[in-house]
Amino acid sequence: MRATAIAHTNVALIKYWGKRDEHLILPANSSLSFTVDKFYTETTVEWDGNLKQDRFILNGEQKTDAKVTRFIDKMREEFGITAKALIISENHVPTAAGLASSASAFAALALAGSSAAGRNDTQQYISKLARFGSGSASRSIYGDFVIWEKGELADGSDSFAIPFTKKLSDKMSMVIAVVSDKEKKVSSRDGMRLTVETSPFFKEWVAAAETDLEEMKQAILAEDFIKVGEITERNGMKMHATTLGAEPPFTYFQPLSLEIMDAVRALREEGIPAYFTMDAGPNVKVICERKNEKIVAEKLSELAKNVLICHAGKEASVVSDEK
Repeated sequence: MRATAIAHTNVALIKYWGKRDEHLILPANSSLSFTVDKFYTETTVEWDGNLKQDRFILNGEQKTDAKVTRFIDKMREEFGITAKALIISENHVPTAAGLASSASAFAALALAGSSAAGRNDTQQYISKLARFGSGSASRSIYGDFVIWEKGELADGSDSFAIPFTKKLSDKMSMVIAVVSDKEKKVSSRDGMRLTVETSPFFKEWVAAAETDLEEMKQAILAEDFIKVGEITERNGMKMHATTLGAEPPFTYFQPLSLEIMDAVRALREEGIPAYFTMDAGPNVKVICERKNEKIVAEKLSELAKNVLICHAGKEASVVSDEK
């Protein structure tokens, strides 16, 4: 009862920021993301009735992680098994640095855990399951553009991700400027909670995000890259504005993040369509047309030491399976 799965990270173009239910990890608004190829997690799960306790090995080191522990318990409950788990994970993403490491991590864990238990679960089920580890993990089950439906039901049964389209994904690049790979001071989960509870801007953010999502869907389907970029940039900045209104105020921006944003604006003035976004971390993600990716990367490399060109990533998959 052993399986290995790979899942890629995703970057939200329409952000998920704030929950309507903390326990069930239900978002206040629907979101839309782009799965990227450069960052991924490979995880092996073995359910072993002889183990006395769960073991979690991350990048070669044994770890204790409360979120992983809770998720293993959730899988046992869902699968109706009692065996302990050996989890061996290689995370090819800087952890807790705002590069969606938890998205790929829990997507891979959910898929490997299901397969190792001998199940044949649907992607929709795996997406709902992964959500309990990290909300954005629900989107990493799929490749290209993905929508995570917030759902309306109190039990969360209608809150899961769905593949949206491959349109535009082969013409678009995401250039990531790594400002810091260090663990951030305010986690995504804590930042969301503080924003929901204290920011006077949160209610307006939710309404604006839903409007942005509808406009984004139309822009992608029309393959209107300029419109996609404009919506991406404004939606990301609205999200970060909510953190400045929290009590106490906080931000994920670092001075270099702001410099990179200015560089992207300068590129646009030079006739290169490029648009930035940031998640809960200082690293800046810039979308551009694939034909301009090297120009954008060279510009960002003048400021950031580590710049990566990413393309559309694939859906999560099982790469080995032993029963």
